[in-house]
Amino acid sequence: MPWKETSPVEERVQFVFKALDRAVPFARLCQQFGISRQTGYKWLHRYKEVHSITALQDQSRRPRHSPGQLRCEVEQRAIALRQKYGWGAKKLQVLLQQEGLQASLATLNRILDRNGLIHPQDRHRPATQRFERERPNMLWQMDFKGHFFISEGRCYPLSILDDHSRFLIGLYPLLGQQAEMVHGCLLQVFDRYGLPDAMLMDHGAPWWSTTGHLGLTWLATELIKQGIRLYFAGYRHPQTQGKVERFHGTLQRALDHHGQPSALSACAEMFSNLRHEYNYVRPHEGIRMAKPADLYNPSSKPYQPNPPAWVYPSDMQVLRLNSQGMLPYGSSRYFVCEALAREQVGVRELDGKAVVSYRHMLVREIDLKTKRTIPIAWPAAEAKCQPCPDT
Repeated sequence: MPWKETSPVEERVQFVFKALDRAVPFARLCQQFGISRQTGYKWLHRYKEVHSITALQDQSRRPRHSPGQLRCEVEQRAIALRQKYGWGAKKLQVLLQQEGLQASLATLNRILDRNGLIHPQDRHRPATQRFERERPNMLWQMDFKGHFFISEGRCYPLSILDDHSRFLIGLYPLLGQQAEMVHGCLLQVFDRYGLPDAMLMDHGAPWWSTTGHLGLTWLATELIKQGIRLYFAGYRHPQTQGKVERFHGTLQRALDHHGQPSALSACAEMFSNLRHEYNYVRPHEGIRMAKPADLYNPSSKPYQPNPPAWVYPSDMQVLRLNSQGMLPYGSSRYFVCEALAREQVGVRELDGKAVVSYRHMLVREIDLKTKRTIPIAWPAAEAKCQPCPDT
């Protein structure tokens, strides 16, 4: 007889009991219950797997793996991540993979597009060439982003970025661009991450003087005293600082996505959260979808509150500039740099010219015949200028 519609489970239980009793041959037993031997073996096997009649109950016909449900889960999660971070398909794909969800870039772009989450500014060609230093802390890029208004006045975001790892060393909301403010921020990052070998900035305040012939400011001089080489981007060439400029694009998109803070305290909180997200959560296309924190290590060079005196090579004459940054040399005085007032410099004569160095930097060339001076601001050769050993 076939399974009774009124109680199929009870029929299966009776079948299994009789099959285990072996009083009736298995083929004949299946005939008595009106089922095929294949069905009989199926129920007997299910019972033996767990040794419980619960195995004989009707099981859901729902497939164990539902592609439709998975697609829905991927879409909902992709939308949620996009709304939270505002990132594109490549970064969302990495986050989804970390959660065990798989989706192609084409699928994710279709999800974002049909849900109205792709804006015109998101459609751009990727960069084809990227250049970076070989190790962390070989070069930091520093720059101000354009200001925006808050209740206290204007907020000037200051960004400090490691060239190799793209690690965001610092992101500070400042109420101005004064050197004192920037110096305070730099002291914080130096204390936390050590010193870089070099820093790249533009020709802007407070690290570049538009009035001085050499361009140095007291802030730049403080960095030089720490043994940091300074490089300045070309005029009207922001691509020289491409990495920090691209970060400023990321910062602007975050401000657009989350809303612009209205007070300095809110800026500080948002910048702190964004910096953590940028370094530890956000995959970065420029470093093969790794996170900046995966590639960054702090510098082993500590900040020195009282840097040791510089030892110039023996073939240099060591002289001190006066309070106006003038160099007394021979019977004349020559202007070198106001920011280096009262600092010791090294002078070496070469082909009728006096070449002036401040620590590891060449700063000015003086034509001893015409009395004409030319600012240089080039790093001096490392082999010829070394700091004195600790005593």
